[in-house]
Amino acid sequence: MRAKYAMLLAATVLLAVVCGVFVYPQGNFAKTYLPWKLGLDLVGGTQLIYQVDMTNVAVTDRDSVMAGLRDVIEKRVNLFGVSEPNVVTLRTGDSYRLLVELAGVKDVHQAIQLIGETPFLMFGEVDDSAAPSAQATTTDIGVRFKPTELNGRYVKDAQLTFDSVTNAPQIALEFTGDGAKLFSDITQRNVGKPLAIFLDGNLLTAPTVREAITSGKAQITGNFTLQEAQQLVQRFNAGALPAPITLVNQQTIGAALGQDSFNKMLQAGLWGTLAVMLFMVLYYHVLGIFAVIALAMYIVFAMAAFKLFSVTMSLAGIAGFILSIGMAVDANVLIFERTKEELKRGLPKMAAIDAGFERAWTSIRDSNFTTILTSIILFYFTSSFVKGFALTLLMGVVISMFSAITVTRTLLKVFMRNPKPKEDK
Repeated sequence: MRAKYAMLLAATVLLAVVCGVFVYPQGNFAKTYLPWKLGLDLVGGTQLIYQVDMTNVAVTDRDSVMAGLRDVIEKRVNLFGVSEPNVVTLRTGDSYRLLVELAGVKDVHQAIQLIGETPFLMFGEVDDSAAPSAQATTTDIGVRFKPTELNGRYVKDAQLTFDSVTNAPQIALEFTGDGAKLFSDITQRNVGKPLAIFLDGNLLTAPTVREAITSGKAQITGNFTLQEAQQLVQRFNAGALPAPITLVNQQTIGAALGQDSFNKMLQAGLWGTLAVMLFMVLYYHVLGIFAVIALAMYIVFAMAAFKLFSVTMSLAGIAGFILSIGMAVDANVLIFERTKEELKRGLPKMAAIDAGFERAWTSIRDSNFTTILTSIILFYFTSSFVKGFALTLLMGVVISMFSAITVTRTLLKVFMRNPKPKEDK
């Protein structure tokens, strides 16, 4: 049995060494292909502010529209949710704005390109109360149109198609359930009338509605080149904006303040970790030494996991990691206290250690489960920087359970011995 644990310990130590090399690689290759992913507060980046046009959005729908805008932009700049773009909705009176912060992007033009100029699609119907105009403009072709509730917010999918006769590129749109209902209602009340399709305020086309369309599908036709049609399809599928936005402010942000906070946090985390290690050794003696070794391995394993899965290390994320270090030691405290109780009852040392692990497991499991559950809730229902905290805390707690249970137990099984019975003279 001891040989089995010795092999497990050797494998664990080897894994720790590999993780340590991975965490602190050297050379240009490592810097290029294995870099740490740092947040805006540590490496600086770009800040953009967009004004949101809510003119054609009902007051009761504006909060949901802003939430939709935030989700679309976050999806565009971060497909995996861990690079922590900070996208915040702002409201002052009737003014709605979006604040977008992108870590590591110091070229403002590149940042604007990341977000993209996603077109704002709007369907307009004939305004019978308006008199015909003598000259057509982008929103006036002799018949005045008024906006409907149907816009890019209700677009489910876009595809490139071609006219069967002219082979001209077209854009096929499929609406969501609510969008299909709106489109059906609009076409029903406009049979025999033109229905205009505007893109960024420019009239694309105004076909005549021949019959009500209830299938939830439509086509945008116009004088598109193939490249223009492909670009529009890509942008619609990347996320159609539920309301038009205009860039009103742009600036590059330095990381001086964040770097200062980062240095202070690292110092606090280092001294705190050393203090915890010292306490464990002084209070639990030999058991404490094993806990310190397990804690050091935990730190290496956790950092390797953060880097392997490209977790963005912001100040909030580092705070979550430091918190998980304390929780990793907490599991050892529970185990050792249970072990001391079993020793007082007269059990042999190894039997007491086994009983200590078994009796402490329930408390460790329940406390860590509640933390994991809280982290999951924070990750899915909060904004980006809180997500970073939740993600590192979640990963740290899961890894700490391995280090506290498996690593510590393996060390004890390999190096601890029951005292030899005294020989009778």
